[in-house]
Amino acid sequence: MSDTDQKLAIVTGASRGLGAALSERLGARGYHVVAVARTTGALEELDDRIRAVGGAATLAPMDITQPAAMIQLVQAVLDRWGGCDLWAHAAVHAAPLAPAPHVDPKDMDRSVALNITATHGLSVLMDPLLRARNGTALFFDDPRAGQPFFGAYGATKAAQIAFARSWQAENQRLGPRVVIATPNPMPTSVRARFFPGEDRSTLSPCRAEADRILAELAI
Repeated sequence: MSDTDQKLAIVTGASRGLGAALSERLGARGYHVVAVARTTGALEELDDRIRAVGGAATLAPMDITQPAAMIQLVQAVLDRWGGCDLWAHAAVHAAPLAPAPHVDPKDMDRSVALNITATHGLSVLMDPLLRARNGTALFFDDPRAGQPFFGAYGATKAAQIAFARSWQAENQRLGPRVVIATPNPMPTSVRARFFPGEDRSTLSPCRAEADRILAELAI
């Protein structure tokens, strides 16, 4: 099978949590996974797990807020695979909880840069890759807007999903398909920071949520 015949998934935010679980499950389903995240060590561990289930991955230790790096990545994907079947956007900046007026300006800037600006920039780059293969863009909702102490995360995550919903509405007839999933609560490191002391045994494992979401996508 040539590279252009193999199914390809790009997962941004692939190093941990749901992004890592999706990468593993996609690898097991025969997708070549381009795993994008900033943490090289975590990506290498992910690669080992994908290989263990018979899959293959290309590791891309990059910061998605850096446009030049993302342009380079997308060009490499275009040159090798000619398009993309699935883009799963699991990257998010979760600022520490704080009263709205006390959110650290650096955390607010990072939240806007990653959750909103980078999402827009990636959509510009991913759109032609997805169109080339009638692919799917997958986003993950986490409705926290308006909740106490979630000012930075809630506002910027809500803005990201509002952007995705507009893209979804625009593409209903011609594609690419845009899907917005709402995962059940999972025992991720982000949730542990939001809800310390929570009984994590009641939460849905990331791999179970990955399987559920991929099944809903018929993948």
